[in-house]
Amino acid sequence: MKDKLSILEDTIGYHFHNKALLRQAMTHSSYANEKRMGKQNSNERIEFLGDAVLEIVSSEFLYHAFPQLPEGELTKKRASMVCEPTLAICARAFHLEDYLLLGRGEEQTGGRSRDSIVSDATEALIGAIYLDGGFANAKEFVMRFILNDMEHKQLFYDSKTILQEIVQENGQNSVAYQVLKEEGPDHNKVFTVQATVNGRCVGKGKGHTKKAAEQAAAYQAVTDIKSGR
Repeated sequence: MKDKLSILEDTIGYHFHNKALLRQAMTHSSYANEKRMGKQNSNERIEFLGDAVLEIVSSEFLYHAFPQLPEGELTKKRASMVCEPTLAICARAFHLEDYLLLGRGEEQTGGRSRDSIVSDATEALIGAIYLDGGFANAKEFVMRFILNDMEHKQLFYDSKTILQEIVQENGQNSVAYQVLKEEGPDHNKVFTVQATVNGRCVGKGKGHTKKAAEQAAAYQAVTDIKSGR
């Protein structure tokens, strides 16, 4: 029977020569501290490296994909493409959170569902692939799992701005967001939010933060409008 990290390798299509690098990329500092491994054996240093690799790959992608955009606009696009929530969404598409090594306290307080931990592990995985197989392999991973379906991802993360622009174009007032419900314990709350225009609900969404729930509500509204609903 394969171990869990071998399954992760199959999923991402990259098999490590040095398996210890993959294990380190999945090791959160809480686990390293709990097991007295020393902080240098957590994924923080590899994450630092992966962040740099991700920046150059995404910058090159945008440079060629949007030849007419000035530097400032390219910087904004890159920021939304590789921000914490985006990386977490990309990682959850191949269930990276299932492979994280977390300390018991972090596990019990919902660390596996926390965007910051999942996105950091994504950057650490990029760094580990770079160290193990070089830039070409790291770039291939980023292109396949991070920079795929960018139109959809950008629509999601720009949805509040897009919805506001649509509302203003139609001569209506600004969009308002209202929390309908809070569920779950303090460390792992889920918010349900509705977006309204002139008192009419145009979209609903859920998220672990109010901001994420607002984004989801705006996204539903925008997609409904674009599909003519």
